[in-house]
Amino acid sequence: MKIMATTNVAAQVFDTIMSIPGMNEMVKIDLKISRKNVLLLNGIIERGLSEKGGENDGILANVPDADLQELKAVADEALQKAGLVDLNEKLRSLGSVK
Repeated sequence: MKIMATTNVAAQVFDTIMSIPGMNEMVKIDLKISRKNVLLLNGIIERGLSEKGGENDGILANVPDADLQELKAVADEALQKAGLVDLNEKLRSLGSVK
């Protein structure tokens, strides 16, 4: 019960932070990371997004789908710019073979 209450409070705090004026303003980020980290970042984002709708939504429970799709687009763009789209798809297909 205590974990659920803590998660609910964290979700409310996160929702409050997302409501601060100016949070929807675009920012330009010049980011240079290795291709290895691009793959890892994409995997982390995809895993986090795929867990939405589960029992433990946590802070993602109140995030609008449009914002989640924008985050997914950022991850996809990073893969594309790093030239790793095909490699990522092949790695994903290897991971799904059981």
